Parts: sequence; structure tokens; C-alpha cells
Amino acid sequence: MSTEPPSPLHAPSLANVVEAARQLVGVSRVTPVELNERLSARHGAEVYLKREDLQGVRSYKIRGAYNFMASLTEEQRERGVVCASAGNHAQGVADGCARLFIHGHIFMPKNTPRQKVSRTRDIGGQQVELHLVGDTFDAAKEAAEAFCRAKQLTFIHPFDDPAVIAGQATIGLEILQEVPDVDAIVVPIGGGGLAAGIGVVLKGQERPVLLFGAEPAGSPSMQLALQEGHPVTLEEMDPFVDGAAVRRAGDLTLSLCRDALEDLVLVPEGRICTEMIALYQRDGVIAEPAGALAVAALDQLTPRLGGQKVVCVVSGGNNDLARYSEVVERSLIYEGLRHYFVINFSQRAGSLRRYIDEALGETDDIIRFEYLKRTTREFGPALVGIELARRDDYEPLMERMRALGLSFSELTPESPAYALLV
Repeated sequence: MSTEPPSPLHAPSLANVVEAARQLVGVSRVTPVELNERLSARHGAEVYLKREDLQGVRSYKIRGAYNFMASLTEEQRERGVVCASAGNHAQGVADGCARLFIHGHIFMPKNTPRQKVSRTRDIGGQQVELHLVGDTFDAAKEAAEAFCRAKQLTFIHPFDDPAVIAGQATIGLEILQEVPDVDAIVVPIGGGGLAAGIGVVLKGQERPVLLFGAEPAGSPSMQLALQEGHPVTLEEMDPFVDGAAVRRAGDLTLSLCRDALEDLVLVPEGRICTEMIALYQRDGVIAEPAGALAVAALDQLTPRLGGQKVVCVVSGGNNDLARYSEVVERSLIYEGLRHYFVINFSQRAGSLRRYIDEALGETDDIIRFEYLKRTTREFGPALVGIELARRDDYEPLMERMRALGLSFSELTPESPAYALLV
């Protein structure tokens, strides 16, 4: 028995996907596909949401993990399994361990949201052991693979394996059953397992259905792999969209995505946050960042989807309430409603009062102010955060600040100091 992480040698077939659907009966839910009136009106199309956030483990990852585990030999089950995950794959494996009475070792990055760590432990119970290692998925994966080799266990790859891909692909079968005249499907992409699987399903259909991928702008591993023709490891990435932040796309998933995708768009993290808030406040959908990714991509795809039936996969709803302050912050900055400045104020009495009276508009609000007066200096720098009611209020604010003759600079997301704020 090989103890190396499985090397994908061939793509799953449509027959493999149909068999996976049979394996998953009574395990994963056939989640609803719901027409969303808000999104339909906004984008001039019939927009449906495939609600994988309503799975028992709150994400689609149960499909691939269980399909893989159900195919293990008795000897492999007795020895146990290992996986690496930023959260959702971990919960899928934990659920499979509990159902099949398989002992599992789950490696997760140390910065995984606490909600996902707690849920994984609760789902797996005594069948799983959690190992928090490294700061990224890839660091956790490296540790998991080393552990797997040392202990002679079976590694469950989160996306780059035929059985895992076939399990994720069952979403495509359900979409075609629920919306048989669908024109396009939009899916989130991290490692590419979901897109690869749905691509397998769509390839066998007589009626063409376009498949679009949405990847976080801060971790464009699949886009880079498509450009270079082979997987490339990202040197830097933004881990905020933890369910889709992967440093390196899969070999098999790249091959399948290259053939299946009509296009791949990069979605700014701030735009994803804005859509997370809209889904919650307007539609009652609690989506994690990766779960809102496909919906957030619609703004960039609207010109190509007008008048069509479009299904967006809401891939997961495992979100930690402690992250919502960052979600709101990123959204407001992306929308142009929150700005940060370093302003050199005169240390004469009344300088701040003058700024408030003459620089701020009626609806402008100071949401952050940090200043330390030093009597040995004529001017002192202050960090000032301002929230606007409308994006159009920005230029008038800048004009009034310049008219006051203030020396100031705006902190942008590219500036080193900006990381201290968000």
C-alpha cells in the first residue's frame, strides 16, 4: 500500500460522478437552487443560488471527502487517514471519519477561524485528532504529508484527486436536474476541484452550458497556472478568503479547468466582503468569504450574462462572527466610503476644531483619531479615519482639506502602514 499522497493519474469520468452521487445518498444533502430576485434585477439575468451553505457541514466539501473515504480498502480504513485544510475540507473529512468509524488526523493552519476549528472537533468527535500547524494551508499540507509518510496513513487531498473531484462534481448533476435550461454556472476557485468536477459533468451534455470561475484577487494561483501552463507557487498571497486561498493549483485540476472554463475572473477581497454583507442583510444568507466569491464575481460577468439563467454556487457558510469587523472594514474601503489619513496638525489650540468645522462635510464622520501632543514641536502627526455617506463625497473632502493648507497623506492598501489598520 502506498503511503505517499495520491498522485492523480487520470480524470474522473461522468460515470464516476454518477457513482459518487449514489455513494452520497443519505450523506450529503441535495441542496436547493433558489432564484434570487435582488441579484436578478441587479444583473439583468435570472440568477439562482446553489445553497451548499445548507449542507450538514455547511459546505460542499463533504461530497469529495466522503466519496474518497468510501472507496478506501479495509486495511486503509484501519490504519487511518490524514488531511490538510483551512476548514471546510477538514469538516468534510471529520464527518466521513465519524460516519465510517475511521481515525483521522486533521492538519489546519494556526490562523484558521476558531469557528471552523471548533466545528471540525465537534463533527469528528473522538474519531479525529487536530493539529494546528503553520500560517497557511500549504504549510499545514506539507506537515500533513510528512506525518502521513511517517505513520503509513492515507492522505486525502482537498482537491487534486479523481475521487474527490468526482464527489464535488455531483453539484453539477444536481444543478442540471434543478435548472435543466441553465445557461451558465459560476463557481469559486481555490485549488480548482469544484470547477474541475462540474466541468466533467458539463462536458457530457448536449446543450452547452458556460462555466465561469471566480478566484480571490489576492491569491490567483489558478489564473497564474493557466497563464504559465503549469502550477506555480505564489510567493505572496492574501489569506483572507481562507476557503479559496491556495498557493498552488492542482495538476489534475489545472488540466480539467483549462478545458472546462469559459473564463476566470479575479475578484477583489473588498468586493467579496460587500457581497457577504448584502447576502446577509438582504437575503438572509450567511456566507463565508469563499461562499460569496461566485456571487461577487457577477459584477465583472454581467455584460456576458444578460438575459440568461445563471447559477452561482454558494460554496460554504462557515463564518466566524469575530471576523465581521474586518469584513465591514474591507467592504467600506472597497466601496470608497472609508479613508485613512496622516495629517500634520498645528499644535496651537483650536487646530482640530478648525479641521472639524471647515474640512468635514455634514455627513462625514471621524471614526478613528490617534494623536500625541508634543510640546517641543510646532506640528504633530495624527492618524485620522473618516467615513463618508457617499463615494462622491471624497473629492469635496479632499478639496476642503487642501484649502486649509494642511500637510497630509492618505494611507492606501499598498502602503506598509496600512496593514496596521486592517
